[in-house]
Amino acid sequence: MEETEWLAARFEQHRPRLRAAAYRMLGSMAEADDAVQDAWLRLCRSDADQIDNLGGWLTTVVARECLHTLRSRRQRREESRLPEPVVILDSDLDPEQEALLADSVGLALLVVLDRLSPAERLAFVLHDMFELPFDEIAGIVGRTPAAARQLASRARRRVNGAEIPSSDPDLVRQRQVVDAFYAASRAGDFDALVQILDPDVVLTSDLGADGQRVVVRGAAAVASQARGPHGGRLQPVLVNGVVGALITVDDQPFAVLVFTVAGDRIVAIDALRDPERVRQFADAAGIPPPPVTSPAREGS
Repeated sequence: MEETEWLAARFEQHRPRLRAAAYRMLGSMAEADDAVQDAWLRLCRSDADQIDNLGGWLTTVVARECLHTLRSRRQRREESRLPEPVVILDSDLDPEQEALLADSVGLALLVVLDRLSPAERLAFVLHDMFELPFDEIAGIVGRTPAAARQLASRARRRVNGAEIPSSDPDLVRQRQVVDAFYAASRAGDFDALVQILDPDVVLTSDLGADGQRVVVRGAAAVASQARGPHGGRLQPVLVNGVVGALITVDDQPFAVLVFTVAGDRIVAIDALRDPERVRQFADAAGIPPPPVTSPAREGS
């Protein structure tokens, strides 16, 4: 038992980094946790005393599991959809929630990473984000070190070419801009909405129906869409470290909105409206489900 506890303690030291790497490679916290758990199970079945570099060994195991998952997605030809965000109530953050935010990256970057081949994505994440040498990456993706370097280089060009907008790091200022957006939307003030939105703002909606996505571009077009559902309520949240909102209708989760704010204007809005996924995000954020009303008994 003592040896198991000692091994578990060593593993826990590496878990945050493994989780962060897996999330960047997969864009799904649930799948990232599965990959990390698989690494723990493999470690339990291995002779840990023979592992010289435990961190490197665990990173390799997690990366190979992520590569397998990404290749399986491609074989199934899954439809493109927005990655799984990290949703947290933006009040009273505890250390565990702060760690979740530290593990997350922007949705816009995850969308670009989703467009890479599995090998390109791994090479870019492991080298550019986690400084893994190409000699080690080569063994994971089954290429030579030179080929692994080329994979990362191609991925880097695509990421840089995407011109991903950077959000204002000041969460207070983000919230002020988003609150002004909500106020203008509730008031039906079209002109005020246009002023809050960047002229080139992009609204991306993931409807969850067979991976269907709808993209709307331009301040006027997005402003015309900026009406919440009748009777909807907003719960402020943080989504991958930026200001967002969980919308509920009749106490049921309806959508998650993610705002990218730059230069006192909203430059991007991502809307996730897959009911099952939104419920999962609400659960993860600690927002309780609505009470279940029992049907009346017959004859009562």
